[in-house]
Amino acid sequence: MPIRARSVAALAGAICSAGPGCTARIPSAALALTAPPIEIRQRSTRRFDTPDEGAILSAVAGLLQDLGFTIDNSESELGLIVASKDRSAVEAGQVAAKVFHAVLFRSDLPIDRRQKFRASVVTRPAANHVLVRVTFQRIVWNDRGEVSRRERMDDAKLYQDFFARLSKAVFLEAQAV
Repeated sequence: MPIRARSVAALAGAICSAGPGCTARIPSAALALTAPPIEIRQRSTRRFDTPDEGAILSAVAGLLQDLGFTIDNSESELGLIVASKDRSAVEAGQVAAKVFHAVLFRSDLPIDRRQKFRASVVTRPAANHVLVRVTFQRIVWNDRGEVSRRERMDDAKLYQDFFARLSKAVFLEAQAV
């Protein structure tokens, strides 16, 4: 690198390190919890009064498949099932904004293209019951193939519906229906 280029780079580095606008800061929102961890755990965990962990895992696998998920990994000895499903993430509002932005500014605005929902279920047996914990995540890719969002899904209704259906599935599994 020529001496002049090194001098300019050194001067720019000195200005950035001295100026408050160039220092790396962690946004305060990055460290904020969306919900207290105890609430998340309570929402995502249920107790089933049966010692038969295998029946619970079988009911979970069947339910996830009924919901359109594909089982990606299943370790019955560890009490683990991981499943996913792919869906379109295209929204009319984003497409309209992309067209508007292209016409007005003559540039390409990325929009969401596809998303993957993941469900992870872990069971923990005890003396006369089995604890079941499920977590749902969503990963969204834009039309450039970049991840635009990665988020845990914390909607209470989602978990209530899942466990209501799982209760029915466990009952049917016990009745061998």
